[in-house]
Amino acid sequence: MNPTAAVDNMNVIQRAFAEGGFVMYVIAVIAILALFLIVERMMKFKNLSVDKKEFTDQIFRMVVAGDLRQAISYCDARPAPLTNTVKAGLVQAMNKRPDEEVQVAMDAAVMREMPKVEGWTSFLAVFGNVAVLAGLLGTIIGMIGSFRAVAAADPATKALELSKGISHALNCTAFGLFVAIVSIVAYGLFQHRIQKTENEVIETSMSLLNLVVANREKIKD
Repeated sequence: MNPTAAVDNMNVIQRAFAEGGFVMYVIAVIAILALFLIVERMMKFKNLSVDKKEFTDQIFRMVVAGDLRQAISYCDARPAPLTNTVKAGLVQAMNKRPDEEVQVAMDAAVMREMPKVEGWTSFLAVFGNVAVLAGLLGTIIGMIGSFRAVAAADPATKALELSKGISHALNCTAFGLFVAIVSIVAYGLFQHRIQKTENEVIETSMSLLNLVVANREKIKD
């Protein structure tokens, strides 16, 4: 990037914050919190992700062979909502518990694991809404200040005072909307990921229960 262009961009940002008033700094705090949460959720999803096909292929092969201890060890080596839920069912099956208890154990595991996936994702929607409201607040403050300044100014400076107030208002509106758009889009993407993970966990737990029921006689002590 051209150093002169970079300096000009920085000057534009600094001028926007200077013209936008204190509300711009409020929106900046919201932006930092939203960015932190987005990065944290991305890292969390990466750590909790499991190749569903590979995992189920290996687990179902072990269940069909009756080797539930190996299947449980396989789950322990890959801690994640999917593996922990499957492990809960396998432990009950290995202890020769009824099918209902196997299902209850996996249902309880789903309820225990999903909050780990969701985390503080819902706050992205809150940050998006608050950013819009903060931008609106800055707009109103800017317009009020503009009209007050125009009312008290002499005719030669009225246009200048009016332009300052409008600049204040538009800077806050633009920055607030930008932060809101990023936050809400990230919220939507994360919600899709959360729902997909929950569906995979529930689907796999149901398939596992059916497989355990069909192969109980093969389970090794």
